[in-house]
This record gives sequence, C-alpha cells and structure tokens, in this order.
Amino acid sequence: MSKSFRGRNLRELPASGRGLCAQCKREGVKILHEVEIDGAKNKICKICKATNKNKANKAS
Repeated sequence: MSKSFRGRNLRELPASGRGLCAQCKREGVKILHEVEIDGAKNKICKICKATNKNKANKAS
C-alpha cells in the first residue's frame, strides 16, 4: 500500500504540506485531507479527519 501523505510528493507542496488547519486552527501541522466545510473545500489535519470520522460512526 502506498503512503501518499509522506515523502516526495509533500516536498512539492508549498511549505511541505504544512500550514493552518481549517477546523482546529492549529499551525504547523500537515494539512493534507480535503473536506467540505460550509460548502467550501478546505484542507484539514489528520487528527480532525479522524475526529470527524469517529463522530460519524457514533451517529450511525
């Protein structure tokens, strides 16, 4: 299985894929996962992605 969120492809992104998470507002984390928040596409960190997935699993 490929590991698409580390290595060579991250170096091609601005700031090596790091920045401000649109959901938790933490700085300097890898913002790799694209989600739709309030009708707009935003990138979030993996912690927020996991939190969203866990909330969805508990709701169903």
